[in-house]
Amino acid sequence: MKSIATLLIFAGLLAPVSAQAGNITVKGSDTMVLLGQRWAEEYMKRNPGTTLQVTGGGSGTGISALINGTTDICQASRAMKPAEKEKLRQRYKTTGTEIPVARDGLSVYVNASNPISELSLDQLKLIFTGKVQNWKELGGKDAKIIVYSRENSSGTYVFFKEHVLKNADYTVRAQSMPGTAAVVNAVAKEKNGIGYGGAAYAKGIKVLKVKQDAKSPGVAPDEARVKDGSYPLSRPLFFYLRDKPSGAIGKYVDWVLSPAGQSVVKKVGYFPIK
Repeated sequence: MKSIATLLIFAGLLAPVSAQAGNITVKGSDTMVLLGQRWAEEYMKRNPGTTLQVTGGGSGTGISALINGTTDICQASRAMKPAEKEKLRQRYKTTGTEIPVARDGLSVYVNASNPISELSLDQLKLIFTGKVQNWKELGGKDAKIIVYSRENSSGTYVFFKEHVLKNADYTVRAQSMPGTAAVVNAVAKEKNGIGYGGAAYAKGIKVLKVKQDAKSPGVAPDEARVKDGSYPLSRPLFFYLRDKPSGAIGKYVDWVLSPAGQSVVKKVGYFPIK
């Protein structure tokens, strides 16, 4: 039998219900949806009077739902933009509450057979903007680079664009994938593929070390390097709420930030904030 949380993960067609009745809706980041599911399963075991509905769709979708009043908690793998906070303020007279709940090392994936083990941020920008299209130019095989990206509603897409592409446009050759698992699956099957996504999804592929610049050493997205910020693509993962957490939502947020909630973060493959 499927767990209650698993069933609720796919209950996206259900109308959101009030958190005042012990029912909490959580929507947003696909990077965080697995983590949100695990949190929900564990929390509902401990608190049978609370029901959590967890759905993905992307950070942008979750933020829109928060603004529209159709979710209690938005999960986001990027920070809210000033324009989004302004919309929240206009509707609710508040710019919302931002709560870092975990850390991630946004990882760069290549096929397990790819001989390259590290790339600099500049090299990644050249690949994902289409300026470099052959692995040979980077010291690899003479083969066309197959680029996989995320949808523009994805917080990971936005973070990568801001921090790697420096807000340049992705190459038109990039194949847009509906989620991080789809990126990993594509790279695992395509020997000349490259993609990016959360550390927790990095299975069956090679994760590259990332260099700040050409002279810097390559750094892997492991716990120590993500926590101290030396991994160039370290990032926080957020909860966003319309107001300060209270009632059933407050109890849930407190638990997520507690040692018990943070232990779930490690089990899933991300990194605790403390």
